[in-house]
Amino acid sequence: MLEALRRPEVVPLISWIEAPPATRAAIARVHSPEYLDLLDAMAARGGGSLDADTFLGPRSLESVLASGGVALAAVAQGLQTGRAFGITRPPGHHALAARAMGFCFLNNVVLAARHAQALGCARVLIVDWDVHHGNGTQALVEHDPSIRFVSMHQYPWYPGTGAADERGVGNVFNVPRPGGLPRAVYVRDFLAGVDAALAQWSPDILLVSAGFDSLAGDPLGEFTLEPDDIVQWTEALRERMGTRPVVGVLEGGYRLDLLAAGVVAFVRALS
Repeated sequence: MLEALRRPEVVPLISWIEAPPATRAAIARVHSPEYLDLLDAMAARGGGSLDADTFLGPRSLESVLASGGVALAAVAQGLQTGRAFGITRPPGHHALAARAMGFCFLNNVVLAARHAQALGCARVLIVDWDVHHGNGTQALVEHDPSIRFVSMHQYPWYPGTGAADERGVGNVFNVPRPGGLPRAVYVRDFLAGVDAALAQWSPDILLVSAGFDSLAGDPLGEFTLEPDDIVQWTEALRERMGTRPVVGVLEGGYRLDLLAAGVVAFVRALS
């Protein structure tokens, strides 16, 4: 992905910023102190298993804090320039307040949302096009009407959440879809979900959980999207937001050539 973003034709579009790690105070807006203590203690022991597929290695916590810091810095940059993309790995949208799962330790996009609110953005729209439902994001915001959450995802699929009738306090807009549909159906239905969230409601910032496992050929999903579809709906999102900031954070994507192609498409559309 980084190699793709450093190709000569892409270089003029990008200003690189290296972010400091997330502070405990910023993380504590979203995650419990007990959970952070657990991560610290496990890291001190050299790591261990937190979930069936989520493992903390000897230097994982360093990466986790770096990823959270990138999400925070992307918000600050987006508020200055109107757009930013945080290359956040590990991803975050499955992480709950006190539980790691699905490769996720900290919920980067919710950290970003709370940071945006601390910087004056009262209303935040989060959209998630990862092929898996952002169950952690939904759980963390579903009781807060100041944040709206739109997720299009393969259903039924891991983690088993994200039915259309899961509405929170009227601020959750799930778009569950089976795999194998025509590309245009996913694009249409995703944007319809966004429009439903925007009906008579105006956010101050848009945050994107940008998962590229929704592209055709990813080993962990069965959607049929192509990089051109990422461009199409990113441009549509920017049009809907006007001059308000659009900030992305990286979620899934597990075939490296597709991940690189998707990220380049997203960055081109943002720029």
